Amino acid sequence: MFGRNHRGGARGARLAAFVAMTLTCAALGSSAGAVSAQSHLVGVPTVTVPSGGLGILALQADLSEMPQFGYVQEEYLYGGTAQAFDAVGTYSNNGVWPVTPSTTAPYKTRMIVRRPSDPKKFNGTVVVEWLNVTAGFDTSPDWQYGRIEMMRKGYAWVGVTAQLIGVQGPLLGLKTIDPARYGSLTHPGDIYSYDIYTQAGRALRTPVGANPLAGLRVKRLIADGESQSASRMTTYVNAISPLSHAYDAYLIHSRSAGAPSLSLTGQGATLPNPAFIRTDISTPVLVLEAETDIPRYAPARQADSQTFRSWEVAGTSHADLYMLGPASAGVLGCTLPVNSGPHHYIFHTALRDLRRWMLKPWRLPPSSPRIALDTAGNVWRNQDGNAIGGIRTPQLDEPIATLSGFGNSPGLCGLFGTTTPFTRAQLIAHYGNVDQYRLQFLLAEARALDSKFILGDDASTVLMEAATFNFPA
Repeated sequence: MFGRNHRGGARGARLAAFVAMTLTCAALGSSAGAVSAQSHLVGVPTVTVPSGGLGILALQADLSEMPQFGYVQEEYLYGGTAQAFDAVGTYSNNGVWPVTPSTTAPYKTRMIVRRPSDPKKFNGTVVVEWLNVTAGFDTSPDWQYGRIEMMRKGYAWVGVTAQLIGVQGPLLGLKTIDPARYGSLTHPGDIYSYDIYTQAGRALRTPVGANPLAGLRVKRLIADGESQSASRMTTYVNAISPLSHAYDAYLIHSRSAGAPSLSLTGQGATLPNPAFIRTDISTPVLVLEAETDIPRYAPARQADSQTFRSWEVAGTSHADLYMLGPASAGVLGCTLPVNSGPHHYIFHTALRDLRRWMLKPWRLPPSSPRIALDTAGNVWRNQDGNAIGGIRTPQLDEPIATLSGFGNSPGLCGLFGTTTPFTRAQLIAHYGNVDQYRLQFLLAEARALDSKFILGDDASTVLMEAATFNFPA
């Protein structure tokens, strides 16, 4: 029941398909965009160690489990000359967006490193998260969602301050909060953010100056971004990745249908919408969408391929109780209880499957069912108010609450969805008694494990949710 073998196709057939796809991509080099034939010559940045001030500034990040896993947190500054890019030709929404280098500018920013203190526990893979600045300061939502999987499996995690507001935001930018520590930072604007992110990858592979990973042997880098950062990751994959070759796989988490600008003028200032992910490159891309994201992402839905997967997770929200933590959720001031769905368990699976896919290209992740939408583009729901379709979890198939990606307020609370617990009468109508509920939950968990979207490593934790639940008095 707890097996992790992927379904579909013999290994040899998949390997042959991958080789054929790779040769096709190579043959497309001249037609898929001039960018693949160019060299990116800006170079590797210089890395230094900050000192003084208030210490490492890492807002809204749960570090409480790090000691038990033997992880340490460190901070580095890096800088050099960043490159901006202009669009070449006319872009379509197929994501094949060739670029040419344009202006350059000096920059200096920071990265946060969380890694195993024992080199023997490092698995060789670094997750490089493009820190999210929607709140006006750096946050690391995917560290929040994935921290247990990363630490139990020996990843290193690096959070990169790639955007202007993270460095120089007027209220909570690094330089504003702690000028003693971050006063030397400078950011020339978000059109340079793509190359600043590329250079973070280079600093991790071939450091000049301080070594951000303290000598750990880096084998692979996974580029990762959530929400606004996921949208920028879309532009990065389509326009920059064939030029930079800085990352070995991409996890694009909760993107919308469009993609943010590449440059200030011309076609690069307004990119096609919807924007599909290009599939003429050999680098695997996994898009992970919460229920909240589906109406705005749906125009960009595309078929799975040898290098692309898109997962849609029913009953989850763009951000949720697990990502916030109970204390932060209380401070947020949402009108209704925020979504407590199993988003993070599917993130764990996505990360593990992406790493396996990156290392063994014939081991493709499973394909996700799509969340059903009505004719108006809204999520279609069952009699319990829960979404139909999508990746199913036992919390959704044997529910004790309506888990929605929508309906909360005010402000950013609209991204946190809602949890509406069933009454005792509803629970009795569903299950009769709590023992029957637990049995049905166990069967639903077995189905979820068989579908390969929940890890065996998480099975006991998931089951504990049912084992400790009792019908309200």
